[in-house]
Amino acid sequence: MSATPLRIALFTHSVNPRGGVVHTLELGRALQDAGHDVTIFAPSVDGARMFRDSPCRIVLAPVAAHGSDTAAMVQMRIDALKAALRADAPSSFDILHAQDGIGGNALAELRQEGVIRGFVRTVHHLDTFSDPRLIEWQRRAYADADAVFCVSQTWTRRMLKDFGTKASTVSNGVDVERFRPGHAASDTAALVRLGIGGAPVVLAVGGIEARKNTLRLLDAFALFRRTHPCAQLVIAGGASLLDHDAYTRRFVARAAALQLATGRGEAIVVTGALDDIEIPALMRRADVVSMVSLCEGFGLVVLEALAVGTAVVVSQIEPFTEYLNERVCCWAQPQDAGSIAQALHRALDRRGGIDFEHAVPALLDRFSWRESARCHIGLYRRHAQPVVA
Repeated sequence: MSATPLRIALFTHSVNPRGGVVHTLELGRALQDAGHDVTIFAPSVDGARMFRDSPCRIVLAPVAAHGSDTAAMVQMRIDALKAALRADAPSSFDILHAQDGIGGNALAELRQEGVIRGFVRTVHHLDTFSDPRLIEWQRRAYADADAVFCVSQTWTRRMLKDFGTKASTVSNGVDVERFRPGHAASDTAALVRLGIGGAPVVLAVGGIEARKNTLRLLDAFALFRRTHPCAQLVIAGGASLLDHDAYTRRFVARAAALQLATGRGEAIVVTGALDDIEIPALMRRADVVSMVSLCEGFGLVVLEALAVGTAVVVSQIEPFTEYLNERVCCWAQPQDAGSIAQALHRALDRRGGIDFEHAVPALLDRFSWRESARCHIGLYRRHAQPVVA
């Protein structure tokens, strides 16, 4: 096996701060630090820049602004990534690696057209769609890949059991320099701008989505406020390509029915997309970070919160149960608002009894981007190098 540095192209679906985009940037940086040459391709609407600087070369694929037609948006981004790679000497890359279905379909089509010989794909999780075009795009993006990677053993097993696709598990990492305890100089300005001053503050990251179980978290928060009337629920992020408008309207109506005001400085703060420095600031300020999702690929937010020293409430389901235990989190049953509320109470009591001295550092040591890059490189050489142009 050659130790020659690889020229790697990573493909992500957006320039906005979503989990898969963060994964792409962090993996790219770690691969670059390991001596490889990494280019990241991403669709960009109206010239938008990548939300975070990267030591990797970034190729932005121009995309026009679109309306609410999800399938049309996906097609435009597939076409944009194809055009960007065609213009960038695709045969010069040793590895072509898609991090999502949009990049996977761009590469699958280029393979069919004879432009490339193969590609690899990471499956973080799969969504449920009703549109047959979206269903087929999701399937093709992993089915046509030469190798499939998953970020948790849960999804590696599910890909084989449910879809007949053999995959390799390659874990996420956590940037413990970016997510560190204490108070950074920039934290105060971010918190003042957002109107964060609750006592206590419950933080959820990822926006208002059915998959994130935001409505049930809202009901749990209403129960929690019976004993903590000054508490704030902060819902951060949410720059999704999928249409969550109907679910968001249900959330707004439910908040009104519970007499919980939404807005800057109110009981519920919905931040929308944030500047890159503001997520660590919110995590450091939060008394509890809640991740009571119904479906996740891994759940990197949990590790980031623990890295800054904040207690976490987590759904007691896979994939969380494969790497967390009661020494590092407070479990909740995600279908039960009462269970979530009880877990929030536990998390406030001496930070839920979480062992931040021994168990949390040991957990964080298991998940580094350096180790993730090392594992990727081994899989690249085994699976991908012989089949790409």
